[in-house]
Parts: sequence; structure tokens; C-alpha cells
Amino acid sequence: MGLSWMQYDFMRYAFAAVLVITPLFGLMGTMVVSRKMAFFSDALGHSALTGIAVGVVCGVRDTDVSMVIFAIVFALLLNRISSRIAASADTVISVFSSCSIAVGLAILSKDGNFSRYSGILVGDVLSITRREILYLVLIFVITLAFWLFGFNKMLAASLNRALAKSRNIPVAFLENAFAVLTALVVMVSIKWVGILIINALLILPAAASQNISENMREYHFFSILFSMFSGVTGLVLSYYVNVAAGPAIVILASAIYFATYLWGSR
Repeated sequence: MGLSWMQYDFMRYAFAAVLVITPLFGLMGTMVVSRKMAFFSDALGHSALTGIAVGVVCGVRDTDVSMVIFAIVFALLLNRISSRIAASADTVISVFSSCSIAVGLAILSKDGNFSRYSGILVGDVLSITRREILYLVLIFVITLAFWLFGFNKMLAASLNRALAKSRNIPVAFLENAFAVLTALVVMVSIKWVGILIINALLILPAAASQNISENMREYHFFSILFSMFSGVTGLVLSYYVNVAAGPAIVILASAIYFATYLWGSR
């Protein structure tokens, strides 16, 4: 097959984007899986529709801005309410997610206009531009800095919140910062990955890594490796078999998860 796909600008840009997005998801996924926040990231993805709807109602020209702002507020609100009510976190997140996507769909589907926004459900990494790749690089640098500074502290908080507080770990600040960072990563990437599968791409590599890792170093290494392998291979395969890149990447990530599950169970 060779490298014939590299002769096109849109494929080169998509390849560059995948090289940034996949290690970003690999890093974030380890935190999300370790903190049992799969529902949280899924709810954030669904909130994108409501963010766009809010932008449309308010007459915002660039709905990407309203989408990001709404996602940050949504993430902080979820954190706040989850820590203050007796119901389990997944119940609260499910309620907010259902309400959010229903409101977004109701607004965007008014007068039969939803077809204008349906592309965000699947995403299109081939439409990415050089400027948008720079935004992804900036988010990746921020995520890497947060991971180096905060992962151990957040892991301690997830294991024993009271003990973490007694060790002067700023638990609430770290949780809110992580929620905002997750919102940024999901919203910045959702345009090219798609609402329907972005959570899978965030969770699957880390979950596969967890199946076979014996320590934290292996956990992070394999998560990034599986994410990058799925991304690059899925992108190339999508070009030759003429399918959307996002689903192809997730199918490969799913295959890796099941393979590592079988290997780990041995």
C-alpha cells in the first residue's frame, strides 16, 4: 500500500492531528479510568450539543466558543453537585447527561435544522486545519504538565479522600482542574472524533492497558502506545477501505482491549 495517502494535504494534517490527539487521550484516559469517571467524560461529550444550542440561541457566531464555555460550566457543576448530594455519582451524571442532550436536540432540531449539526455526531478528522492542530498541541502541553504535577495527588484522593486532605493535598482544586481539563480535551477533539465515539477513544486504551499492566509506569506507557497505534493504523485503514476514521480507530482500540483482556485473564 505504501505511503500514497501522504500525498494529500488533508491526510497529512489528519496524521499530525492523530499524533497529538492519541497520546493526549492516552494520558487523560489513565486518569479517567483510575478515577472511575467514564460516565463523566461521556456526559461531557453529550453536553457539546447543548453548548452549540446555547450559542445558536444567544446568536454567537462561533458556536465552538459557546460549546467549550458550556462544557466547562457543566463539568464544574457536575463536580459540585456530585460531592454534595447522597445519590451516587453515576446517577447524577446520567441525569445531567440525559437532560443536557435532550435540551440540545430540542433546540437544534427546531424547524428541522438538525442536519446542519449532525456531522458533529461522527466527526471528521480529515477536515482539521493547521491552526487547529496548534490548538491541540497547546492542550497536550497543558495536559502533560497537569499529569506530571497532579496524577499522584489525584490518585491518592481517589483512593482515600480524607487521607489526601490530611496530607494537605488540595483535593477540591485538583478535582475541579481535572474536570475543566477533561472538558477542554473533549470539546477541542470532538469536532474531529465525534460525540458518539469520543468517550470510547478516551476509555479503551487506558482500560486495555489496565488489563496487562503491573505498575503505573506500564499503565501509562501501554495506554499511550495502544492509543497511538489505534489512531495511526485506524486512520490509514480508513483511507484504503473508505470508511470514517473515527469508527475505524475505535474498532481497533476495541480489538486491542479484548485481546489484552484475554491475555490478562491467563
